[in-house]
Amino acid sequence: MTTQTITRGETVLDARGVTMRFGGLTAVHNVDLTVDSGEIVGLIGPNGAGKTTFFNCLTGLYVPTEGEVRFKGQVLPPKSFKVTAAGIARTFQNIRLFANMSVLENVLVGRHTRTKEGFWAAILRSPGFHRAERASRERAMELLEFVGLAHKAEHLARNLPYGEQRKLEIARALASEPGLLLLDEPTAGMNPQETRATEELVFAIRDKGIAVLVIEHDMRFIFNLCDRVAVLVQGEKLVEGDSATVQGDERVVAAYLGEPFEDAPGAEEIAEVEAAEAQAAPTTDAAPGKESDR
Repeated sequence: MTTQTITRGETVLDARGVTMRFGGLTAVHNVDLTVDSGEIVGLIGPNGAGKTTFFNCLTGLYVPTEGEVRFKGQVLPPKSFKVTAAGIARTFQNIRLFANMSVLENVLVGRHTRTKEGFWAAILRSPGFHRAERASRERAMELLEFVGLAHKAEHLARNLPYGEQRKLEIARALASEPGLLLLDEPTAGMNPQETRATEELVFAIRDKGIAVLVIEHDMRFIFNLCDRVAVLVQGEKLVEGDSATVQGDERVVAAYLGEPFEDAPGAEEIAEVEAAEAQAAPTTDAAPGKESDR
């Protein structure tokens, strides 16, 4: 594992008291989390812990029942496309590429929040529109080179191997020029070689000055990668700290082994929350595909 030392600075993400209820069921309860510039933070927890629901609250797919989310000091609007425009990008558990579009076209879609030419410029094909189009293609190709897919720019996204589809989704997220990138299980389904490549890619993203918040079930990946790790258990933050602190916490070990701890909810309550999360539909501006929390 090789990476340069990055000096952490301003707080990029500041989530305070985030609570998400579905009817009378609480999926996320009073969670505080910060991410600083130049930092990689991990978010882990057993299945059904509320990790993806928390991500959805950060990115405008869900409006938190309580609490607030700030990006660089500004409260985020409750719409995902506005959150992207503000400077937060994400990937999903289930890959959400445009399968019948080319690799390059998928990345160009991610550029839409950073292009300034409007409807009439596009219709009239003005010189300004053509300049913006060329700039977007150049930037998209730079990102494909960065993730190692420039040689497949004209391939259909659906024809890429699974690991390369994951890379493409990251490139598309980076196309919006984010200050914070949220990765939802980026190594799910990968072999050890692909996982190591993803680890190096995330370090390279951080080295470009982009803060990263990542959900992952691969504990070796998380503890190799992250400066800090927060643990969610049944929607509440159980502990937060460096890798040694988290790995040595008996409550974390118990949670992953399925052993109850003090004040832990019962099995019926857990099942109700998981069912409510599964049935909740994201807001209408969400990307296509099923959202679930694992």
